[in-house]
Amino acid sequence: MTHEFTARLPVTEPFDGAGVLAWMEPRALPGVEEVDADSFSRTVRLPHGPAWFRVRIDSGRGPELTAHLTDPADEALLLSLVRRLFDLDTDPREIDGALAAEPVLAPLVAEVPGIRVPGAADPHEMLVRAMVGQQISVAAARTHLTRLAEALGERVEIAGTTRLLFPTAEALAADGHTVLRGPTRRVAAIIGAAEALAEGSLVLGPEDDPFAQRRALMELPGIGAWTADYVRMRVAHDPDVLLPGDLVLRQGAEHAGAPAAPKDLATWAERLAPWRSYASAHFWRHALRARRMR
Repeated sequence: MTHEFTARLPVTEPFDGAGVLAWMEPRALPGVEEVDADSFSRTVRLPHGPAWFRVRIDSGRGPELTAHLTDPADEALLLSLVRRLFDLDTDPREIDGALAAEPVLAPLVAEVPGIRVPGAADPHEMLVRAMVGQQISVAAARTHLTRLAEALGERVEIAGTTRLLFPTAEALAADGHTVLRGPTRRVAAIIGAAEALAEGSLVLGPEDDPFAQRRALMELPGIGAWTADYVRMRVAHDPDVLLPGDLVLRQGAEHAGAPAAPKDLATWAERLAPWRSYASAHFWRHALRARRMR
């Protein structure tokens, strides 16, 4: 028997909930996550057992959360997790005002007010997803991660359906080599990171100091600046991260009128501090819109 509850989640408008769903849709792993036109749902591990939740975006009324928990003691933790995942505690008015003062970003902010930077449902999972996804397309990463989840994830009965939990670090450390594909060094790096998480020599969480987290990640073999900074953006929720090595981000920046070369973009974007994560979100979104218009 599970504990069920529904809650309306307060959020400061404007809130680009549709944009969060658009970000999640191509990355959703079958069995673990589902995305449709107005909602996102997934399974998560909580201290007292697995849970499943759905967030429905209701324009003008705030997101609505429906959850099934193993134990009601996890309710507050799940609420906090969902708020981070949808970046609900951000005040977009300050961010939009600051970014709109830059002529390159002004039209992007006008088109997408209240943009959000999605958080992470599970920090360990986010690191694995980032490492698998580095230097390959979103679609290719989804294929690899789906295979990983199906092979090593845990199946649970919750909310009336058999659902899938993303593999634990322990499962990945023990058996990831049987499922992971790709260059030997990359596979070894992912297994090494899973081992570090499993044994506790690497600790990741939303309360981490962002720069200490970055240093700890980059001490691991096979983790470079892109992965460490992407995790810092998503897990530690650092609002001031730019990924100048990201090809899609650079394409969006160039199309908007900013420099495209990594070093030039990084220098130019210094004027956007302390909101470079949100500028990055605008550039990613702009790149995808530009592709659809071709």
